[in-house]
Amino acid sequence: MEPGLRTESDADYGADLETVNLRTGVQGAVRSATTTIGASRVVTFTIEGDLRALTQGDAFTISAACELARSKGHPVVGFVQSTGADVREGIMAAHGWGTAARALIQCSGIVPTMLVVTGPAVSGPALMLGIADLVVMVDSAYAFVSGPAMVEQFTGIPVDHAELGGAAIHASRSGVATAVSPDLDHALGLVEEYLSYLPASNQSPAPFRPTSDPADRSCPELRDIVPTSATGSYDVRDVAMALVDDGVITELRSGWAANLVTAFANVGGIPIGIVANQPQILAGTLDIAASQKGARFVALCDAFNLPLLTLVDTPGFQPGKDLEWRGMIRHGAQLAFAYARATVPRVSLTVRKSYGGAYIVMDSKPMGNDIALAWPTAEIAVMGAKGAVEILHRRETPEARQTLQADYEDRLLNPYLAAERGAVDAVIDPAESRAKVASALQLLATKREHLPRRRHDNGPL
Repeated sequence: MEPGLRTESDADYGADLETVNLRTGVQGAVRSATTTIGASRVVTFTIEGDLRALTQGDAFTISAACELARSKGHPVVGFVQSTGADVREGIMAAHGWGTAARALIQCSGIVPTMLVVTGPAVSGPALMLGIADLVVMVDSAYAFVSGPAMVEQFTGIPVDHAELGGAAIHASRSGVATAVSPDLDHALGLVEEYLSYLPASNQSPAPFRPTSDPADRSCPELRDIVPTSATGSYDVRDVAMALVDDGVITELRSGWAANLVTAFANVGGIPIGIVANQPQILAGTLDIAASQKGARFVALCDAFNLPLLTLVDTPGFQPGKDLEWRGMIRHGAQLAFAYARATVPRVSLTVRKSYGGAYIVMDSKPMGNDIALAWPTAEIAVMGAKGAVEILHRRETPEARQTLQADYEDRLLNPYLAAERGAVDAVIDPAESRAKVASALQLLATKREHLPRRRHDNGPL
């Protein structure tokens, strides 16, 4: 994909096109402009190539760009490289960065915010990465709140920039980076791709993408995708690609919490968000990182009116003392919280397993799901047959437990009982999945739901 960025400098990014430069008389390392990336009009701020620390005036230029974007309804795209506040300005430099961060926060949920990290992002600028909706880092970039010298002084362990906060670390361990790019041109291509799914603001419709892929296309390949073995693995992205237009999905944070897939796609030309358990990784169980990843993505889609498609195949939350000590309860609740307050159209498709607490948080009916579909292979219950029998009939002989397990599977581990009790709206032929999902999204296109009036909620963090 060829990036479509046009900026004020011909030497940097090519010919100028409908660019309006902002605060051109202000001295400093930051420049800002309104420009075009692909088909999207955006407001940009760019920290110039020198790596000196930024002044209070620089931060105010970033703040002004964010305020313009919010008031006019344009996405914010920032190009960040900075070693932090200028120590020569003292507390006023830190004050300026606080002002810039607050302006970016005020854009949250109103216009999409994206940051491209092209060099170091240290201290205040690093915290801004956690505020933005999407972050692209080039390979050579790094970001951290406390640098290697301070880490070694405090812990006694030497560490370099890449190991502490390199792009690869933030893509795989911290989840800060949505994606990593080899260079700026590739990063611009990713930004353009993300913008093609998102509206300019929360008051604008999402961009329609024409397609020749019929909405009622049959997907016979899905009939054989789930292994016959209960523990067999498959790639849930193959299911997602069969359901969406032209087999194209744009996955976000693919290297972090890979047991949960989050992606943009189109169905019938309309952008949607996909959340899917990944059986290839940790059997599709939910852990802390997956819960955080899913919750943040659901909130992003809800903020910008993208319908949600949830593909469910999970045996539950991942067990472990360490996870419980680190707050599995709180972080698991984040995913439930995100779904429960999402007012966009929500369709779920249970492919295979959906057990216990994980059933609840993966867009179940009690969480406010609109249309719940299931394949005949779906198993919707409190737990699997083996675990249930071991609890209920632990004093029986192994042979008797085998018989009881088979009986449990026949009676309770099927989607028809869930449909009878209202937990599933329809059990469908896998080949009809695209047609049913497209029809459900079309039905829900006029959905209007309003949350109870309040100052704000108090979600688990």
